[in-house]
Amino acid sequence: MGPPELTDIEAARARLQGVARVTPVYRSETLSRACGLDVHLKAENLQRTGSFKIRGAYNRISTLSPEQRAAGVVAASAGNHGQAVAWAAREVGAQARVFMAQDSAMAKVDATRHYGAEVELTGHAIEEALEAAQAYVAETGATLVHPFEDPAIIAGQGTIGLELADQVEGLETVLIPIGGGGLASGISLALRAVRPDLRIVGVQASGTLPDGPGYTIADGIAVKKPGDLTMSILADTLDEIVAVTDEEISEAIVLLLERTKLVVEGAGAVAVAALLSGKTAARGTVVPLLSGGNIDASLLISVMRHGLAASGRYLVLRTRVPDRPGELARLLTLLANDRVNVVEVEHQRETGIPVGETGVELTLLTRDAAHCGEILTNLARWGYPAERLS
Repeated sequence: MGPPELTDIEAARARLQGVARVTPVYRSETLSRACGLDVHLKAENLQRTGSFKIRGAYNRISTLSPEQRAAGVVAASAGNHGQAVAWAAREVGAQARVFMAQDSAMAKVDATRHYGAEVELTGHAIEEALEAAQAYVAETGATLVHPFEDPAIIAGQGTIGLELADQVEGLETVLIPIGGGGLASGISLALRAVRPDLRIVGVQASGTLPDGPGYTIADGIAVKKPGDLTMSILADTLDEIVAVTDEEISEAIVLLLERTKLVVEGAGAVAVAALLSGKTAARGTVVPLLSGGNIDASLLISVMRHGLAASGRYLVLRTRVPDRPGELARLLTLLANDRVNVVEVEHQRETGIPVGETGVELTLLTRDAAHCGEILTNLARWGYPAERLS
């Protein structure tokens, strides 16, 4: 099983016409200023099913014979591939069964079911889900649609590279997320064929690397290592591979939402995270690929809250007030007079607080880090020494 040729990627592009969207490219003034480069964003988060995966899945499934379609298709997925397989199978009239890790984001699980697939949650990682999918294939004769180790999948993802070559004049650097490697393999093969002088950078989540903690908010690329086929391709086509932390990914998600109004998931933000952290030797006109936007709402809330706190615009603190009527109102009045917006108040009467006092946890919206410091100073001056929690 060898890598696809440029002709295979061009054939996939023709096959996907009218099926996959030609996603837009937006120039970002904010990122351009921050990085000192001309930054354009390839918004594949606006693709059907919310990620690039529809390209490879449809390219693979649409070429199945009538007998193979009748036997059904099966996939293992962290979420995006499963949604794409379910959607593509529905379009060609095939039944899909998708194995997903037990901790998969429920937004992705529900969407996969919504597109018509049967979903089975199994194991704790994509590798275990893949083993279950392969066992199901052996039992039923269904066709396995592998998330990355398949030339047809790689060719489908490679159509993004052909689009970039058409859309971005003077393109010099492309940054691509790497999980299993199918996306980076397809795009880099296409670009090496039509723009051989480009700098192509792969970006991984450090949480899933051998020396990492074993967890990442970039669940879409939470693969322990790329496949044999994709690794052989990437070894020839990439200029470098860098890794970004969850903290850097979180900052990129917040910036993209606030400044570009684009919602991306963790995997979709890693390329921007690599740019912002200065970990890659990008040059000239740069395109980081926003590979997907299927972020769980609860995770997005957590990431936004963390990001606002890190930038000094969200302050959570704990203090104490006398346990008498009107004392909490007095504290809140002082804050209001100081133009501080209190968004949440929680009483705490746990052990360790002196008799006659009650603990209070406050969540405040603030302007910046200096404003946070000013509030803490004022609280101490008013007689409410506070402990900062975030």
